[in-house]
Amino acid sequence: MIRNTVVHLNGEQPLLADLYDMPTNGDVSLVCTNVRMLDGKKPLFVDRSDSVFVFPYIHIRFLEIMAAAAPGLAGASDDTAVVAAGPRTGDDDLDGDADLELDEDFLRRIREV
Repeated sequence: MIRNTVVHLNGEQPLLADLYDMPTNGDVSLVCTNVRMLDGKKPLFVDRSDSVFVFPYIHIRFLEIMAAAAPGLAGASDDTAVVAAGPRTGDDDLDGDADLELDEDFLRRIREV
């Protein structure tokens, strides 16, 4: 059991959940239990927090899994997080540079801060 994973849903506040296993490349959904808000309260859409929840990865932006809770993660300290992103779709830009333009005025304002 991987405890206190932060699940970032599309357009929603992050949730804490306990995962049964580490996500793999072949998964299409996240199976978890003990879903709660970051402050520990039960979300409005949950009737019983001890239920099993299945979230399709299409509704998940990314997961934060603390390295200490991730079995078999060598070389990570206790305060680092493993970030697992959802599956890639055909619409994703694989090289990432096609739409990237640097705004010089924006960079100048950042340097001034």
